[in-house]
Amino acid sequence: MSEQKNDAFIHLHVHSVYSLLDGACRISEMMERLKELGQTAVALTDHGNLYAAISFYQAAKKAGIHPIIGCEVYVASRTRFDRGTALDRKRYHLVLLCENQTGYQNLVKLVSKACLEGFYQKPRVDWELLSQYHEGLICLSACLAGEIPRLLSAGRYDEAKATALRYQALFGAGNFFLELQDHGLPEERQNLPQLIRISRETGIPLAATNDAHYLRKKDAQMQQVLLCIQTGKTIHDPNRMEFANDEFYLKSTAEMQALFASVPEAITNTSQIAARCHVAFQLDGTLHLPKFRMDGVEDCQNLFLQLCRSGLRQRYGNPPPQEAVARMKKEIAVIQEMGYVDYFLIVWDYITYARKQGIPVGPGRGSGAGSICAYCMGITQIDPLPYHLLFERFLNPERGSMPDFDIGARRFLLKRQDTFSEYIAV
Repeated sequence: MSEQKNDAFIHLHVHSVYSLLDGACRISEMMERLKELGQTAVALTDHGNLYAAISFYQAAKKAGIHPIIGCEVYVASRTRFDRGTALDRKRYHLVLLCENQTGYQNLVKLVSKACLEGFYQKPRVDWELLSQYHEGLICLSACLAGEIPRLLSAGRYDEAKATALRYQALFGAGNFFLELQDHGLPEERQNLPQLIRISRETGIPLAATNDAHYLRKKDAQMQQVLLCIQTGKTIHDPNRMEFANDEFYLKSTAEMQALFASVPEAITNTSQIAARCHVAFQLDGTLHLPKFRMDGVEDCQNLFLQLCRSGLRQRYGNPPPQEAVARMKKEIAVIQEMGYVDYFLIVWDYITYARKQGIPVGPGRGSGAGSICAYCMGITQIDPLPYHLLFERFLNPERGSMPDFDIGARRFLLKRQDTFSEYIAV
């Protein structure tokens, strides 16, 4: 990343089209707009997700823009497990930016657990998760929906100040910033001097942002259409959800400097934050497969062998025919050599779970049906031997691309489970 000028401004609060039916910034067009504005870096902070992280990173690198990976997470009012009350429907926004690889890994964990454990209307983190996964992250206090701005709007200055100090204690001095926004909203302008006062009294630094949901001011109407689709309203409905004005766009450095002329450090801090954030993705085609983990299992290789061999006896009898034994031995050698044992176990795990829960799973389609290991593990329901299906179409040492199991149930009408010919495509 090229060295930032001291007075440079960097957007640290931006929503792409992956803030679904809310953001209207297309990533490729975002990069072109940033280049027009002469800005050298940008943070992507979509609502509650990291869907665009890779495409954003690639597009930014291609355009010569420094990418900052981030997310505007939802923070539960109580805990991520609490649901069902009006208080639990109230959640706070918080902007998290990855300073390094550890921060990225922690943000992935936060977003994943927010979806898997904390989802209630929106994916939510809580103080427990933030306490566990804050390392490597830079935190901004967010927009009017943030916890601190909401306390200020309610006239609870002392609580807002105490909350700011609590976040600073968690993320560490220099890693938590009070976010200043001015879209011309009365509530924002009421809060601005109070946020600055908290900063002066506590030493917590300031960072100026614009809550960008579209690229140019003229795009505000397009974003309004997205909100109408999201809420089931029409553009002419007087009760539709809408932003108060058309100021939520990628503003120029000059516009932001004019808005925050009284606190120039809030502008300067954005470039300093950007200079600290360095996350790199290895996108050279190298596979980074997850490791299989299961309580009580220490040796995954042994578990894989046990599943294959016990399944071989169940499918073919005891003792199984030599043809099946030889075929399995050959497949196991290739699977182990190419490092796909964990992959087989992961697929086996979620298919086993799906079947136990009554979730429809297809019998196997495509090249994966040619694996006797998959058949004996229960991943597929098709015996490859009588139909002379080739394992090599699925996996062989010369294959450079990642194999995959097609297990969708939609594409098949299962009439019987004992013969391949009765699986009829629909």
